[in-house]
Amino acid sequence: MIKGTLDLIEKRREEIVNACERLYQTMSFKEITLKEIGNVTEFSRSNIYNYFQTKEEIFLALFKREYDRWNEELKSILDKNEILSKEQIADKISASLQKREQLLRLLSMNNYEMEANSRPQLLTEFKLSYGASMKIIALILEKFCPDMDVKDIQVFIYMFFPFMFGIYPYTAVTDKQRACMKKANIDYFYQSIYDITYSFLLRLLRIM
Repeated sequence: MIKGTLDLIEKRREEIVNACERLYQTMSFKEITLKEIGNVTEFSRSNIYNYFQTKEEIFLALFKREYDRWNEELKSILDKNEILSKEQIADKISASLQKREQLLRLLSMNNYEMEANSRPQLLTEFKLSYGASMKIIALILEKFCPDMDVKDIQVFIYMFFPFMFGIYPYTAVTDKQRACMKKANIDYFYQSIYDITYSFLLRLLRIM
């Protein structure tokens, strides 16, 4: 039984998620353990179990928070503009993702494993944030692209969101990967998160 007020419980959950986020800056998902998280918080591994049952649940909470932060930026695009061209829509959404590198890195992971090892309640909370992103993108398109009908918007969403899963691996390239690409004689053109997203969005918007 978790003791404390709802605010205190949420504060402790947030501290655990923050610790996971700090570790994720320098470590991989596989390397991070509940013990590692406990080492950088005031909680022991057994105490962490009071708030999260698995490492995947902590990452899912971090994932949810990243979607929530992106949703705030998308909502700002929707609310603070009266008219946007398709070029401007592509620019603003691309710029918002440029600031969400951690979201893109999480998207590139094995999300099936993360979701499979999380309780339904936490997974539902995550899906609400993920679904909100889709809804806000749809609202942006409805507002600024009157030439797009319901089917066009649905096709856009089901092309753009899967595309996001592959952005990070194509833009966060290590020195080791670059060296191996060079040895393999692959002339690969490296792009930023903004560049690769803007190029895709602009082409997608123009054919809709």
